[in-house]
Amino acid sequence: QVQLVESGGGLVQPGGSLRLSCAASGGGLSIYSMGWYRQAPGRQRDLVAEVTNGARPTYTDSVKGRFTISRDNAKNTVYLQMNSLKPEDTAVYYCNADAQTHTRPISMNYWGKGTLVTVSS
Repeated sequence: QVQLVESGGGLVQPGGSLRLSCAASGGGLSIYSMGWYRQAPGRQRDLVAEVTNGARPTYTDSVKGRFTISRDNAKNTVYLQMNSLKPEDTAVYYCNADAQTHTRPISMNYWGKGTLVTVSS
């Protein structure tokens, strides 16, 4: 029903920057919130940043001041600008959204397939 497609991952040196993008698509799409999660090897998937309708963005403590989440409602796209990257930021980053469609007019949660970010010299 709803598809989320991430892009922008890759290899970057410590202190460098990357911008991730996630585009959502679906018939009669209405998105309540969009966010980014990440999962490092041997760890659980954790919230990185999220933006919800009518609220200010939220961030996990470890990325505050370095990452910025933004959303283009007209394009149903969310971005994650990542600056001053550290090796511990290495993970697969997943896009997430709470949304509804005309065929399923109740709130559902959706995941993208992820994009790998590697921070290494």
